[in-house]
Amino acid sequence: MKQDLLTFSNWTPEAMHKLLNLALEIKQSPSSYSNVLAGKSVVALFEKPSLRTRVSFDIGINRLGGHMVYLDSQSGKLAGREDAVDMAANLACWADAIVARVFSHSTLEQFSAASKVPVVNALCDKYHPCQALADYLTVFERFGKTQGLTMAYIGDGNNVTHSLLIAGALLGCNQVVVTPEGHECDAEIVAHAKKLAEQTGATIVESYDVSAANGADVIYADTWLSMGDETPLADIKAKFMPYQVNEALMESTGASYVMHCQPAHRDLEITGSLIDSDKSLLMQQAENRMHGQNAILTQLLSA
Repeated sequence: MKQDLLTFSNWTPEAMHKLLNLALEIKQSPSSYSNVLAGKSVVALFEKPSLRTRVSFDIGINRLGGHMVYLDSQSGKLAGREDAVDMAANLACWADAIVARVFSHSTLEQFSAASKVPVVNALCDKYHPCQALADYLTVFERFGKTQGLTMAYIGDGNNVTHSLLIAGALLGCNQVVVTPEGHECDAEIVAHAKKLAEQTGATIVESYDVSAANGADVIYADTWLSMGDETPLADIKAKFMPYQVNEALMESTGASYVMHCQPAHRDLEITGSLIDSDKSLLMQQAENRMHGQNAILTQLLSA
């Protein structure tokens, strides 16, 4: 029976730890996994432009011995030319898996229902599970654990935040989410993450005050301007500048490292000097996108 990865919401802590360990093993011993996708083809269908996701999947699939077919919808939605269910059913006739970076989570759900091969969420409006796995792989490499650590996300509550909450809860990593009013995370997703956290003893705190991040091991930032957002920059800065992740914030919180899923806007949500500092894990996160995604494909296509 095929398995998809649309979100980690229905995973167990044991399954999450197993996937994290697989990602670490693939990174440390790549030659042992160089043929796991031999003879297999993966279709990567992107509604939205990408640098890290596209390149990391393409090179990663190649390193696993597979072949990637990239379909670019020129940043346009799939609806109109062909129904999503028909597209997925057709792709499943040829491909061994479908990786999709889409605007709406509902598109992925339609793909999942229509496809006889695994579907992987490479980003949607609600979740970004591939990013979360890469991020916790990075945290594990730096601290040797995830259990009992604290990650503080500061900025706009979005798809990345949601996946960090879910995966973090499963891995026992305490979560602090600091947002401006009106930019909170989805309440249902937060409630679900809190239920998952009960299994691992992790805590989840929401706040509008950056001082809630005091004592965090890692500070996490993300863009204030989501792709396609046409809100004037002046309006964004007026609301979000008090939430900028900078050297002063790192000092006041006592955090050891700073993370950002990129693309980053230097000197907006995070200072350029902090990106370039020895506290920055941005490039390690970017590298780990490939290793995390390779673990996902290895697990889904070896089932």
